[in-house]
Amino acid sequence: MSIDRALTDLRLLGGALGDLSPWSLWLVVLKAAFGLPLEDAERATFRKVAGDRPPPGKRVRELWAVVGRRAGKSRMAAALAVFLALFQRHKLAKGETGHVLVLAATQDQAKTVFEYCVGFVEASEALRREVRAITAHEIRLVNDVMIGVHVNSYRTIRGKTLLGVVFDEVSFWRDEASATPDVETYRAAMPSLVASNGMLIGISTPYRRTGLLHAKHRDHFGVEGDDVLVVQGDSATFNPLLSAVLIEAHRASDPEAAVAEWDAQFRSDLVQFLSEDLIELAIDCSRPPELPPQHGVRYQCFVDASGGRHDSYTVCIGHKDSGGRFVCDVLRGREPPFDPQEITREYAALAREYDCLRIKGDAYSADWITSSYRECGATYECAEKNKSELYLEGLPTFSRGLVSLPEHRRLGRELRLLERHVSRAGRDRVDHGRGGSDDYANSVFGALHLAMNTGRYRYPQNMDWVG
Repeated sequence: MSIDRALTDLRLLGGALGDLSPWSLWLVVLKAAFGLPLEDAERATFRKVAGDRPPPGKRVRELWAVVGRRAGKSRMAAALAVFLALFQRHKLAKGETGHVLVLAATQDQAKTVFEYCVGFVEASEALRREVRAITAHEIRLVNDVMIGVHVNSYRTIRGKTLLGVVFDEVSFWRDEASATPDVETYRAAMPSLVASNGMLIGISTPYRRTGLLHAKHRDHFGVEGDDVLVVQGDSATFNPLLSAVLIEAHRASDPEAAVAEWDAQFRSDLVQFLSEDLIELAIDCSRPPELPPQHGVRYQCFVDASGGRHDSYTVCIGHKDSGGRFVCDVLRGREPPFDPQEITREYAALAREYDCLRIKGDAYSADWITSSYRECGATYECAEKNKSELYLEGLPTFSRGLVSLPEHRRLGRELRLLERHVSRAGRDRVDHGRGGSDDYANSVFGALHLAMNTGRYRYPQNMDWVG
């Protein structure tokens, strides 16, 4: 059955959509994506959101929809998952289970999409008869196909027979194991989709000019072809029921974010702080993870403290070597939950091994952190610069290739996700991206600042420092 008939038939998917007038543009896009002929008016509408390219001549292998907020993305993701599972022909071996997956950015978003999937099935008497069982995250169908809605993970989709995959809000995927979970998941899914002739659909509000969604838009938007279709449209275009007054109010309060959230344009004010080349140049895979203390070398210690509930508590100890490079000797962190006092004692003891009796960090709970290190026989001082200033000051050192870092999974991920943008006051700012963290990166740049702005050696007799 064709996608437009399934979505408009009130006895099928149309029963959950209700009034179809707000979904007219989605219907045009999906008809084009599945290779259905368009009428003249539909063809003109399609060209407006497809970069003036003609409709594909057959069903595409990949559909990417760059759409603003509140434009029905989650409901369309759910509708497409049900359609791919129930209305497409699948060749499965005896005993084989086919999977149609929706991969979301967060557990809450996955729950929302799954509830929409259940709603589409339960609103239709015909579709209810096709259901064998409904669990917390999956709908098992009598045709041996399973609809699953989960948080994105490139590890868990391997080995499955994939008949279709929907990437929901792919621009905002985060994974503690990778800085590019969208790319890794795409690579993991494509071999199975190629084998089954399955379809990949990405639906997301855009974010910064990097990542899989941006690459697909850059390479295929407005480009004629039958394999990949990219469409782009603002919130009001895809959902005419949205209030223009409310959108303008939000735009006035945060014009930079509105470019992406409502206009569906990739943000030009956000750029990757460190390029991949600079990060690869700084990481020394041949060195051990930690370097022992050397006699006579002046070490610097910087911590990014945490209360033990949400953020990591990290420490970096480093020095400037004879070639003028910053060397990260030790980088450690503890993930929550933990006892912050216990970690403070551990880091104070570590700092003493490197003769760092003065420890610096940010102003997090200044009174508590200062007294805690004092009890451990160390002096804690608040850094003179905030973390954004530390990042910006440390960039030239990275650019000159004067940084030696150990291979560290979390640090590498955080460095790749640091974002640079210009504030409304015209100042450059650097911080982690939405949903990200920078606890390890902050400690490294703090130690880098201290090491590169002090001398290298000390006199062994009086312990005074010299350059």
